[in-house]
Amino acid sequence: MLQTPETKYRPYPAPVMADRRWPSQTLTQAPVWLSTDLRDGNQALFEPMNAERKLRLFELLVGVGFKEIEVGFPAASASDHAFVRRLIDEQRLPADVTPMVMTQAREDLLVRTVESLRGARRAIVHLYNATAPLWRRVVFGMGVDEVLAFVDRHVRLLRTLTDAAPETEWVLQYSPETFCMTEPEVSLAACTAALEAWDAGPGRPVILNLPTTVEVATPNVFADQIEWMHRRLPRRQHVVLSIHPHNDRGTGVACAELALLAGAQRVEGTLFGNGERSGNVDLVTLALNLYALGVAPGLDFSDIGHVAREVEACTGLPLHPRHPYAGDLVFTAFSGSHQDAIRKGMAAQEPGGLWQVPYLPVDPQDLGRTYDGLIRVNSQSGKGGIAWLMERHHGLAMPRRMQVEFSSVVQAHADAAEAEVDADTLWQLFDAAYLAPTAAGGALAWHGHALAAVPGGVEISLDVTGADGSARRLVGRGAGPVDAAAQAVRSASGIALEIVHFEERSIGGGSDAQAWALVEAAAPGVAGTRFGAGRHADIATAGVLAVLSAAARLGAAG
Repeated sequence: MLQTPETKYRPYPAPVMADRRWPSQTLTQAPVWLSTDLRDGNQALFEPMNAERKLRLFELLVGVGFKEIEVGFPAASASDHAFVRRLIDEQRLPADVTPMVMTQAREDLLVRTVESLRGARRAIVHLYNATAPLWRRVVFGMGVDEVLAFVDRHVRLLRTLTDAAPETEWVLQYSPETFCMTEPEVSLAACTAALEAWDAGPGRPVILNLPTTVEVATPNVFADQIEWMHRRLPRRQHVVLSIHPHNDRGTGVACAELALLAGAQRVEGTLFGNGERSGNVDLVTLALNLYALGVAPGLDFSDIGHVAREVEACTGLPLHPRHPYAGDLVFTAFSGSHQDAIRKGMAAQEPGGLWQVPYLPVDPQDLGRTYDGLIRVNSQSGKGGIAWLMERHHGLAMPRRMQVEFSSVVQAHADAAEAEVDADTLWQLFDAAYLAPTAAGGALAWHGHALAAVPGGVEISLDVTGADGSARRLVGRGAGPVDAAAQAVRSASGIALEIVHFEERSIGGGSDAQAWALVEAAAPGVAGTRFGAGRHADIATAGVLAVLSAAARLGAAG
């Protein structure tokens, strides 16, 4: 028999806080944000990112607005060391962005860590050691006095190493790892030892980072722990009080929000919450929760779809369609009562007024989304069923975002027809939306093209007509037919058509084989993306048709 919970587990004790103040506080400003996607998030991936994907994600983080980014664990990883050096040697660090690196409290690792940052204008060195009773007893075999001496010795060594490199502005970050499971008095003593060994003061700030290394209590307990420390730390004016919540109990965001009420000034986490076990705190959710309160988060998620696609590409992890704010379905209602409330709310919404639409905590357009998918087919239908019918009857497997886009077309038809949408009708709707724009009489009808090899790729000459029958020849160059076709559209229209995603597949075999090409594209001034589709016996031609289809649907035909 398994032991019952009341005999096997015990709650972690909370600090005594008879006069806690955090419940009466409100959130009025954003914290300092640190992204640890490149370190904590990277080590949690099935396959850690290579250098190019890490650089791509780093550039995304800079573009979003992070001013502090943990870039790796250079003393423990040759690839991390090389990445840190690349950022510095190739001058890829903007002047207002500070890199942070992590290291265990060990002499040889400290030396290598400081060496990895040579030449940086400013850098944060994150030093940590576990302090909780279980770790002290089982992992390290150390008493409290030994732990405090350990902190003092290694912080003093780090101070000596950094003092010898005055060309860099050095900032210490100290973490009593396993803080949430450590006696408050021991955490305070460890942080005090770090502050004194570093000699925190004017011009020598210290970041004290208090992590929920493994989330073990309710968020209010963590808030009490933070307030207890906040009110007792020495040299408080020279301390940036930081938190690093994990999500083992599923309450990482709540822990962070209550900790900010309790005195925390800085939050470490990852975009969309990737991290070990159940993940880190989700900085997108946390920041946009502030946004929904009318507080400027200091991070730019005005094109949340782009951020999501980049993170998916870099990490190899798909974003759940119900993920807060960023999921494909979070602004979609299937319930009839929800649909009715949203419809009425949108009708009553005053332009430029306070956002007040039922079931929508923020305006989807603020995040680069559109209103197209707010109301979709009823509960007996949806993108999953539509996608299944299209693949089963017509052999077309649509990408997830295309499923969402096409389902809005189907839903509009279903509302008007008030009848079942069968497989034949689905094909007619698909043909009208994606194939007709490049057929005779379409907005950008294709009449043929020629490809010629040029240095670095191909040149395409495209013969098209507009809906009015006017003939045009579009010319462009690119790495391949799809790239060249997109460039031809750009040149003709002056619109910077961007191919976001491209895929192709074959259907059937022999003389009846057909190639499908699907393109997801974006254009300035058009919210979100649009898909285009091309079908032809020649796979290159299918790709060209898909680009023209997407361009026509974006209105980028010129």
